[in-house]
Amino acid sequence: MAKKAVESVNLIESFADFQDNKHIGRATLVSVLEECFRNVIAKTYGSDENFDVIVNPDKGDFEIYRNRTVVPDGEVQDPNKEISLSEAQKVEDDFEVGDEVSQLLKFSDFGRRTILTLRQTLASRILELEHDTLYNKYKDRIGEVVSAEVYQSWKRETLLLDDDGNELILPRTEQIPGDYFHKGENTRAVIERVDNLNGNPKIILSRTSPKFLQRLLEAEVPEIQDGLITIHKVARIPGERAKISVESYDERIDPVGACVGVKGSRVHGIVRELHGENIDVINWTSNIQLMITRALSPARVNSVVLDAENRKAEVYLDPDQVSLAIGKGGLNIKLASMLTEYTIDVFREVDEVNEDDVSLDEFTDDIEPWIVDQLKSIGLNTAREVLEVPRDELVQRADLEEETVDDVLNILKAEFED
Repeated sequence: MAKKAVESVNLIESFADFQDNKHIGRATLVSVLEECFRNVIAKTYGSDENFDVIVNPDKGDFEIYRNRTVVPDGEVQDPNKEISLSEAQKVEDDFEVGDEVSQLLKFSDFGRRTILTLRQTLASRILELEHDTLYNKYKDRIGEVVSAEVYQSWKRETLLLDDDGNELILPRTEQIPGDYFHKGENTRAVIERVDNLNGNPKIILSRTSPKFLQRLLEAEVPEIQDGLITIHKVARIPGERAKISVESYDERIDPVGACVGVKGSRVHGIVRELHGENIDVINWTSNIQLMITRALSPARVNSVVLDAENRKAEVYLDPDQVSLAIGKGGLNIKLASMLTEYTIDVFREVDEVNEDDVSLDEFTDDIEPWIVDQLKSIGLNTAREVLEVPRDELVQRADLEEETVDDVLNILKAEFED
Protein backbone atom coordinates (compact mmCIF):
# COMPACT_ATOMS: atom_id res chain seq x y z
CA MET A 1 0.00 0.00 0.00
CA ALA A 2 1.16 3.51 -0.73
CA LYS A 3 0.41 6.76 0.99
CA LYS A 4 0.64 9.91 -1.06
CA ALA A 5 2.06 13.02 0.52
CA VAL A 6 -0.57 15.75 0.62
CA GLU A 7 -0.75 19.28 1.92
CA SER A 8 -1.45 19.54 5.62
CA VAL A 9 -4.44 21.65 6.52
CA ASN A 10 -3.86 22.94 10.01
CA LEU A 11 -7.36 23.13 11.46
CA ILE A 12 -6.56 22.01 14.99
CA GLU A 13 -3.82 24.33 16.19
CA SER A 14 -6.15 26.56 18.18
CA PHE A 15 -7.80 23.53 19.72
CA ALA A 16 -4.46 22.10 20.85
CA ASP A 17 -3.93 25.38 22.69
CA PHE A 18 -7.43 25.07 24.07
CA GLN A 19 -6.64 21.63 25.44
CA ASP A 20 -3.63 23.01 27.33
CA ASN A 21 -5.55 25.94 28.77
CA LYS A 22 -8.87 24.32 29.59
CA HIS A 23 -7.65 20.89 30.65
CA ILE A 24 -9.97 18.97 28.39
CA GLY A 25 -8.93 15.33 28.23
CA ARG A 26 -6.94 14.36 25.14
CA ALA A 27 -9.17 11.36 24.46
CA THR A 28 -12.31 13.52 24.61
CA LEU A 29 -10.80 16.13 22.31
CA VAL A 30 -9.68 13.52 19.75
CA SER A 31 -13.10 11.86 19.85
CA VAL A 32 -14.92 15.13 19.16
CA LEU A 33 -12.57 16.11 16.33
CA GLU A 34 -12.85 12.69 14.71
CA GLU A 35 -16.63 12.84 14.96
CA CYS A 36 -16.69 16.20 13.15
CA PHE A 37 -14.40 14.94 10.38
CA ARG A 38 -16.47 11.81 9.89
CA ASN A 39 -19.66 13.85 9.58
CA VAL A 40 -18.06 15.82 6.72
CA ILE A 41 -16.81 12.62 5.06
CA ALA A 42 -20.24 10.97 5.30
CA LYS A 43 -21.92 13.99 3.70
CA THR A 44 -19.34 14.14 0.91
CA TYR A 45 -18.95 10.42 0.08
CA GLY A 46 -22.18 8.94 1.41
CA SER A 47 -20.38 6.82 4.03
CA ASP A 48 -17.40 7.07 6.37
CA GLU A 49 -17.10 3.33 7.09
CA ASN A 50 -14.03 2.82 4.88
CA PHE A 51 -12.12 5.89 6.14
CA ASP A 52 -9.38 6.11 8.76
CA VAL A 53 -9.23 9.44 10.57
CA ILE A 54 -6.02 10.11 12.51
CA VAL A 55 -6.07 13.20 14.72
CA ASN A 56 -2.97 14.57 16.41
CA PRO A 57 -4.05 17.51 18.62
CA ASP A 58 -0.56 17.87 20.07
CA LYS A 59 0.85 18.81 16.65
CA GLY A 60 -2.31 20.48 15.45
CA ASP A 61 -2.81 18.34 12.34
CA PHE A 62 -4.72 15.33 11.06
CA GLU A 63 -4.72 12.74 8.28
CA ILE A 64 -7.63 11.09 6.47
CA TYR A 65 -7.16 7.85 4.54
CA ARG A 66 -9.74 6.29 2.23
CA ASN A 67 -9.56 2.52 1.93
CA ARG A 68 -10.87 0.90 -1.27
CA THR A 69 -10.87 -2.66 -2.57
CA VAL A 70 -9.30 -3.39 -5.97
CA VAL A 71 -11.81 -4.85 -8.47
CA PRO A 72 -11.42 -5.79 -12.17
CA ASP A 73 -11.71 -2.96 -14.67
CA GLY A 74 -15.32 -2.21 -15.57
CA GLU A 75 -16.75 -3.81 -12.39
CA VAL A 76 -16.64 -0.80 -10.04
CA GLN A 77 -20.12 -0.46 -8.47
CA ASP A 78 -19.32 1.83 -5.52
CA PRO A 79 -16.58 4.33 -6.40
CA ASN A 80 -16.25 5.25 -2.73
CA LYS A 81 -15.38 1.72 -1.60
CA GLU A 82 -13.98 0.21 -4.79
CA ILE A 83 -11.18 1.11 -7.22
CA SER A 84 -10.46 -0.44 -10.64
CA LEU A 85 -7.30 -2.47 -11.13
CA SER A 86 -5.88 -0.01 -13.65
CA GLU A 87 -6.42 2.95 -11.29
CA ALA A 88 -4.89 1.06 -8.40
CA GLN A 89 -1.81 0.21 -10.42
CA LYS A 90 -1.29 3.94 -11.05
CA VAL A 91 -0.73 4.18 -7.30
CA GLU A 92 1.56 1.13 -7.22
CA ASP A 93 2.06 -1.19 -10.12
CA ASP A 94 2.00 -4.38 -8.04
CA PHE A 95 -1.60 -4.09 -6.83
CA GLU A 96 -3.84 -7.06 -7.66
CA VAL A 97 -7.61 -7.68 -7.54
CA GLY A 98 -8.76 -8.07 -3.92
CA ASP A 99 -6.00 -5.88 -2.44
CA GLU A 100 -6.86 -2.82 -0.38
CA VAL A 101 -5.64 0.59 -1.48
CA SER A 102 -5.24 3.23 1.23
CA GLN A 103 -4.93 6.77 -0.06
CA LEU A 104 -4.31 9.96 1.89
CA LEU A 105 -6.93 12.53 0.92
CA LYS A 106 -6.28 16.15 0.11
CA PHE A 107 -8.67 17.94 2.41
CA SER A 108 -8.75 20.86 0.02
CA ASP A 109 -10.65 18.58 -2.39
CA PHE A 110 -13.67 18.82 -0.07
CA GLY A 111 -14.26 22.40 -1.20
CA ARG A 112 -14.09 25.77 0.51
CA ARG A 113 -17.68 25.69 1.74
CA THR A 114 -17.25 22.25 3.33
CA ILE A 115 -14.00 23.32 5.01
CA LEU A 116 -15.68 26.47 6.35
CA THR A 117 -18.57 24.41 7.71
CA LEU A 118 -16.12 22.06 9.38
CA ARG A 119 -14.28 24.94 11.05
CA GLN A 120 -17.56 26.30 12.40
CA THR A 121 -18.67 22.86 13.60
CA LEU A 122 -15.35 22.25 15.33
CA ALA A 123 -15.49 25.65 17.04
CA SER A 124 -19.04 24.96 18.20
CA ARG A 125 -18.22 21.51 19.56
CA ILE A 126 -15.09 22.73 21.34
CA LEU A 127 -17.15 25.51 22.94
CA GLU A 128 -19.62 22.89 24.12
CA LEU A 129 -16.72 20.95 25.62
CA GLU A 130 -15.51 24.06 27.38
CA HIS A 131 -18.98 24.69 28.82
CA ASP A 132 -19.39 21.07 29.90
CA THR A 133 -15.98 21.09 31.58
CA LEU A 134 -16.76 24.32 33.44
CA TYR A 135 -20.18 23.11 34.55
CA ASN A 136 -18.88 19.74 35.72
CA LYS A 137 -16.07 21.42 37.62
CA TYR A 138 -18.39 23.62 39.70
CA LYS A 139 -21.84 21.98 39.77
CA ASP A 140 -21.07 20.05 42.98
CA ARG A 141 -19.15 22.83 44.71
CA ILE A 142 -22.02 25.15 45.68
CA GLY A 143 -21.34 26.55 49.16
CA GLU A 144 -17.57 26.22 48.80
CA VAL A 145 -15.25 29.21 49.21
CA VAL A 146 -12.97 29.95 46.26
CA SER A 147 -10.17 32.44 45.77
CA ALA A 148 -9.98 34.00 42.32
CA GLU A 149 -8.19 36.84 40.55
CA VAL A 150 -10.07 40.04 39.76
CA TYR A 151 -10.08 40.58 36.00
CA GLN A 152 -12.47 43.48 35.52
CA SER A 153 -15.18 45.35 37.41
CA TRP A 154 -18.32 46.92 35.99
CA LYS A 155 -21.25 48.72 37.54
CA ARG A 156 -23.35 45.59 37.97
CA GLU A 157 -20.76 42.87 38.46
CA THR A 158 -17.11 41.94 38.83
CA LEU A 159 -15.45 39.29 36.67
CA LEU A 160 -12.91 36.97 38.27
CA LEU A 161 -10.74 34.22 36.83
CA ASP A 162 -9.92 30.94 38.55
CA ASP A 163 -6.59 29.13 38.24
CA ASP A 164 -7.67 27.58 34.92
CA GLY A 165 -8.77 30.91 33.43
CA ASN A 166 -12.49 30.15 33.83
CA GLU A 167 -14.77 33.15 34.32
CA LEU A 168 -16.56 33.57 37.66
CA ILE A 169 -19.16 36.28 38.22
CA LEU A 170 -19.58 38.31 41.42
CA PRO A 171 -22.75 40.44 41.01
CA ARG A 172 -22.93 43.82 42.70
CA THR A 173 -25.89 42.54 44.73
CA GLU A 174 -23.63 39.83 46.17
CA GLN A 175 -20.87 42.25 47.18
CA ILE A 176 -20.44 43.63 50.68
CA PRO A 177 -20.89 47.39 51.04
CA GLY A 178 -17.37 48.76 50.92
CA ASP A 179 -16.07 46.09 48.55
CA TYR A 180 -13.68 47.61 46.03
CA PHE A 181 -11.64 45.39 43.77
CA HIS A 182 -8.37 46.09 41.96
CA LYS A 183 -7.46 44.26 38.79
CA GLY A 184 -5.03 41.43 39.50
CA GLU A 185 -5.79 41.06 43.22
CA ASN A 186 -7.21 37.87 44.69
CA THR A 187 -10.51 37.87 46.50
CA ARG A 188 -12.53 35.22 48.28
CA ALA A 189 -16.20 34.41 47.83
CA VAL A 190 -18.56 31.48 48.18
CA ILE A 191 -20.05 29.69 45.17
CA GLU A 192 -23.68 30.75 45.43
CA ARG A 193 -25.10 28.89 42.45
CA VAL A 194 -24.23 27.41 39.06
CA ASP A 195 -26.61 28.42 36.27
CA ASN A 196 -26.64 26.43 33.06
CA LEU A 197 -29.19 28.15 30.85
CA ASN A 198 -29.12 26.79 27.29
CA GLY A 199 -25.90 24.92 28.01
CA ASN A 200 -24.06 28.15 28.84
CA PRO A 201 -22.85 27.77 32.45
CA LYS A 202 -22.37 30.80 34.70
CA ILE A 203 -20.66 30.48 38.06
CA ILE A 204 -22.22 33.02 40.44
CA LEU A 205 -20.26 33.98 43.56
CA SER A 206 -21.38 35.75 46.72
CA ARG A 207 -19.73 37.59 49.58
CA THR A 208 -23.04 38.52 51.26
CA SER A 209 -24.35 34.98 51.73
CA PRO A 210 -24.55 33.65 55.32
CA LYS A 211 -22.80 30.59 53.94
CA PHE A 212 -19.70 32.72 53.18
CA LEU A 213 -19.39 33.77 56.84
CA GLN A 214 -20.03 30.20 57.96
CA ARG A 215 -17.26 28.83 55.74
CA LEU A 216 -14.81 31.49 56.92
CA LEU A 217 -15.52 30.62 60.55
CA GLU A 218 -15.19 26.90 59.85
CA ALA A 219 -11.76 27.53 58.37
CA GLU A 220 -10.62 29.48 61.46
CA VAL A 221 -11.93 27.18 64.21
CA PRO A 222 -10.30 23.72 64.43
CA GLU A 223 -13.03 22.49 66.77
CA ILE A 224 -15.59 22.99 63.99
CA GLN A 225 -13.38 21.12 61.53
CA ASP A 226 -13.05 18.29 64.04
CA GLY A 227 -16.83 18.07 64.52
CA LEU A 228 -16.72 19.13 68.18
CA ILE A 229 -18.67 22.33 67.48
CA THR A 230 -21.45 22.80 64.99
CA ILE A 231 -22.88 26.00 63.51
CA HIS A 232 -26.67 25.94 63.66
CA LYS A 233 -27.53 29.19 61.90
CA VAL A 234 -25.96 32.35 60.55
CA ALA A 235 -27.87 35.63 60.23
CA ARG A 236 -26.20 38.52 58.45
CA ILE A 237 -26.76 42.07 57.41
CA PRO A 238 -23.66 42.23 55.20
CA GLY A 239 -21.05 44.78 56.20
CA GLU A 240 -22.99 45.73 59.34
CA ARG A 241 -23.56 42.92 61.81
CA ALA A 242 -24.05 39.17 62.09
CA LYS A 243 -25.26 36.68 64.69
CA ILE A 244 -24.17 33.04 64.72
CA SER A 245 -25.61 30.27 66.90
CA VAL A 246 -23.20 27.44 67.80
CA GLU A 247 -23.34 24.27 69.87
CA SER A 248 -20.61 22.15 71.44
CA TYR A 249 -20.76 18.35 71.53
CA ASP A 250 -18.07 18.31 74.22
CA GLU A 251 -19.12 19.75 77.58
CA ARG A 252 -15.50 20.72 78.23
CA ILE A 253 -15.52 23.11 75.27
CA ASP A 254 -17.12 26.55 75.41
CA PRO A 255 -18.40 26.95 71.83
CA VAL A 256 -18.62 30.74 72.00
CA GLY A 257 -15.13 31.14 73.43
CA ALA A 258 -13.67 28.66 70.96
CA CYS A 259 -15.19 30.51 68.00
CA VAL A 260 -14.22 33.98 69.18
CA GLY A 261 -10.74 33.03 70.34
CA VAL A 262 -8.50 34.73 72.88
CA LYS A 263 -9.22 38.46 72.69
CA GLY A 264 -11.18 37.80 69.50
CA SER A 265 -8.16 36.37 67.69
CA ARG A 266 -10.20 33.90 65.63
CA VAL A 267 -12.73 36.39 64.35
CA HIS A 268 -10.43 39.38 63.76
CA GLY A 269 -9.40 38.17 60.31
CA ILE A 270 -13.01 37.45 59.37
CA VAL A 271 -14.13 40.89 60.53
CA ARG A 272 -11.44 42.49 58.35
CA GLU A 273 -12.49 40.35 55.38
CA LEU A 274 -16.09 41.53 55.88
CA HIS A 275 -15.14 45.23 56.22
CA GLY A 276 -15.78 45.55 59.94
CA GLU A 277 -18.94 43.46 60.14
CA ASN A 278 -19.56 42.89 63.86
CA ILE A 279 -19.98 39.22 64.71
CA ASP A 280 -21.97 38.00 67.73
CA VAL A 281 -21.53 34.32 68.57
CA ILE A 282 -24.40 32.85 70.62
CA ASN A 283 -24.71 29.54 72.46
CA TRP A 284 -27.50 27.62 70.72
CA THR A 285 -30.34 26.00 72.67
CA SER A 286 -33.48 24.12 71.68
CA ASN A 287 -35.42 26.20 74.25
CA ILE A 288 -36.80 28.86 71.93
CA GLN A 289 -37.63 31.30 74.73
CA LEU A 290 -34.06 31.14 76.00
CA MET A 291 -32.76 31.30 72.44
CA ILE A 292 -34.71 34.50 71.78
CA THR A 293 -33.39 35.95 75.03
CA ARG A 294 -29.81 35.19 74.00
CA ALA A 295 -30.37 36.43 70.45
CA LEU A 296 -31.48 39.86 71.74
CA SER A 297 -28.21 40.32 73.66
CA PRO A 298 -26.89 42.74 74.88
CA ALA A 299 -30.41 43.64 76.04
CA ARG A 300 -31.68 42.08 79.29
CA VAL A 301 -35.02 40.39 78.68
CA ASN A 302 -37.60 40.06 81.48
CA SER A 303 -39.95 37.58 79.82
CA VAL A 304 -40.91 36.04 76.48
CA VAL A 305 -44.42 35.05 75.41
CA LEU A 306 -44.53 32.69 72.44
CA ASP A 307 -47.11 32.14 69.72
CA ALA A 308 -45.48 29.00 68.32
CA GLU A 309 -48.19 28.37 65.73
CA ASN A 310 -47.56 31.71 64.03
CA ARG A 311 -43.88 31.80 65.04
CA LYS A 312 -44.26 35.11 66.86
CA ALA A 313 -42.80 36.24 70.17
CA GLU A 314 -43.66 39.09 72.51
CA VAL A 315 -40.63 40.18 74.50
CA TYR A 316 -40.98 42.31 77.62
CA LEU A 317 -38.11 44.46 78.87
CA ASP A 318 -37.42 47.35 81.21
CA PRO A 319 -37.75 50.69 79.39
CA ASP A 320 -34.00 51.30 79.39
CA GLN A 321 -33.41 47.95 77.63
CA VAL A 322 -35.75 48.47 74.69
CA SER A 323 -33.33 50.50 72.59
CA LEU A 324 -30.61 47.89 73.18
CA ALA A 325 -32.95 45.11 72.07
CA ILE A 326 -33.86 46.99 68.92
CA GLY A 327 -30.34 48.15 68.20
CA LYS A 328 -29.09 50.90 65.93
CA GLY A 329 -31.30 51.09 62.88
CA GLY A 330 -33.22 48.05 64.15
CA LEU A 331 -30.29 45.73 63.36
CA ASN A 332 -30.31 43.78 66.62
CA ILE A 333 -33.96 42.80 66.60
CA LYS A 334 -33.88 42.07 62.88
CA LEU A 335 -30.91 39.72 63.25
CA ALA A 336 -32.50 38.06 66.29
CA SER A 337 -35.62 37.38 64.24
CA MET A 338 -33.54 35.97 61.39
CA LEU A 339 -31.54 33.78 63.77
CA THR A 340 -34.55 32.36 65.66
CA GLU A 341 -36.96 32.44 62.71
CA TYR A 342 -39.53 34.14 64.96
CA THR A 343 -41.15 37.54 64.46
CA ILE A 344 -40.19 39.45 67.61
CA ASP A 345 -42.11 42.38 69.07
CA VAL A 346 -40.66 44.21 72.09
CA PHE A 347 -42.70 45.84 74.84
CA ARG A 348 -41.78 48.13 77.71
CA GLU A 349 -42.65 46.70 81.09
CA VAL A 350 -43.83 49.50 83.39
CA ASP A 351 -45.11 48.88 86.92
CA GLU A 352 -47.56 51.76 86.87
CA VAL A 353 -48.34 54.80 84.81
CA ASN A 354 -46.93 58.03 86.15
CA GLU A 355 -49.62 60.27 87.53
CA ASP A 356 -48.58 63.05 85.15
CA ASP A 357 -48.55 60.68 82.14
CA VAL A 358 -51.47 60.29 79.73
CA SER A 359 -52.66 57.22 77.85
CA LEU A 360 -52.50 57.50 74.07
CA ASP A 361 -56.17 56.57 73.93
CA GLU A 362 -56.90 60.04 75.30
CA PHE A 363 -55.58 61.65 72.13
CA THR A 364 -57.88 60.00 69.57
CA ASP A 365 -59.59 63.35 68.91
CA ASP A 366 -56.29 64.86 67.75
CA ILE A 367 -54.45 61.75 66.49
CA GLU A 368 -56.05 59.30 64.09
CA PRO A 369 -56.90 56.00 65.82
CA TRP A 370 -54.85 53.91 63.38
CA ILE A 371 -51.75 55.91 64.29
CA VAL A 372 -52.43 55.32 67.99
CA ASP A 373 -52.79 51.59 67.27
CA GLN A 374 -49.52 51.62 65.34
CA LEU A 375 -47.69 53.17 68.29
CA LYS A 376 -49.27 50.75 70.76
CA SER A 377 -48.27 47.79 68.56
CA ILE A 378 -44.61 48.56 69.25
CA GLY A 379 -45.13 48.78 73.01
CA LEU A 380 -45.79 52.52 73.39
CA ASN A 381 -48.98 53.09 75.39
CA THR A 382 -48.55 56.53 76.92
CA ALA A 383 -47.58 59.99 75.79
CA ARG A 384 -44.34 60.09 77.78
CA GLU A 385 -43.29 56.68 76.45
CA VAL A 386 -43.60 58.03 72.90
CA LEU A 387 -41.72 61.23 73.76
CA GLU A 388 -38.85 59.21 75.27
CA VAL A 389 -38.17 57.47 71.96
CA PRO A 390 -35.89 59.27 69.46
CA ARG A 391 -37.76 60.68 66.45
CA ASP A 392 -35.84 58.59 63.85
CA GLU A 393 -36.47 55.42 65.83
CA LEU A 394 -40.20 56.17 65.91
CA VAL A 395 -40.23 56.60 62.14
CA GLN A 396 -38.56 53.25 61.59
CA ARG A 397 -40.20 51.13 64.29
CA ALA A 398 -43.75 52.42 63.85
CA ASP A 399 -43.38 52.55 60.05
CA LEU A 400 -44.80 56.08 59.93
CA GLU A 401 -44.04 59.04 57.70
CA GLU A 402 -41.68 61.63 59.19
CA GLU A 403 -44.34 64.32 58.88
CA THR A 404 -46.84 62.12 60.75
CA VAL A 405 -44.36 61.49 63.58
CA ASP A 406 -43.61 65.21 63.86
CA ASP A 407 -47.34 65.99 64.15
CA VAL A 408 -47.78 63.34 66.86
CA LEU A 409 -44.79 64.62 68.85
CA ASN A 410 -46.05 68.22 68.67
CA ILE A 411 -49.51 67.17 69.92
CA LEU A 412 -48.06 65.16 72.81
CA LYS A 413 -45.57 67.89 73.80
CA ALA A 414 -48.37 70.45 73.85
CA GLU A 415 -50.25 68.32 76.37
CA PHE A 416 -47.48 68.62 78.95
CA GLU A 417 -46.70 72.25 78.16
CA ASP A 418 -50.29 73.12 78.96
